[in-house]
Amino acid sequence: MDPLELLGHPVRLRIVHLMRGGQLLTATQLCARIRDVSQATVYRHLELLATGGVLEVADERRVRGAVERRYRLCQERAAITPETAARLTTDDHRRAFAMAMTVLLTEFNAYLDQDRAAPVEDLVGYRQHSVWLSDDELRSLIGELRRVIAPRLANGPTPDRSQHLLSPILFPIAEPPAGSE
Repeated sequence: MDPLELLGHPVRLRIVHLMRGGQLLTATQLCARIRDVSQATVYRHLELLATGGVLEVADERRVRGAVERRYRLCQERAAITPETAARLTTDDHRRAFAMAMTVLLTEFNAYLDQDRAAPVEDLVGYRQHSVWLSDDELRSLIGELRRVIAPRLANGPTPDRSQHLLSPILFPIAEPPAGSE
């Protein structure tokens, strides 16, 4: 299955998000964390991700006569490569962005639906900023963001860490003013 098609489904992308940070999770654990989706649907998408090489079986054990598998994320397969992104059509980008926004909205609603949701205390943020940047400034900003974010992607779960969804979105909204250089 094509990487964009494989990662381009809201349930599969939510599974990938949950698996980040070196987590080893079973299908049962994933179902408990994605409560708004049926168990059969989670299992089906888990199998597609495993077949597509995005997830791999980390270990297996017998539980009440059945085999329980713990899955691990294959980080290098859980992203759209620059080469794949370069081949996307405008409509492909439109669909990918809509899917990403759908997942973001679904995850946010799932958070708010929890009894423990406390947006102010949890430092929830959803600000947007409009900035004017030259090509060099834009590349510099992207590099700075990568340097800040990338090391944290390897953080695993600990008793003092909560998993957060960080969604940097960047696209131009206006051309340079007429007569500017």
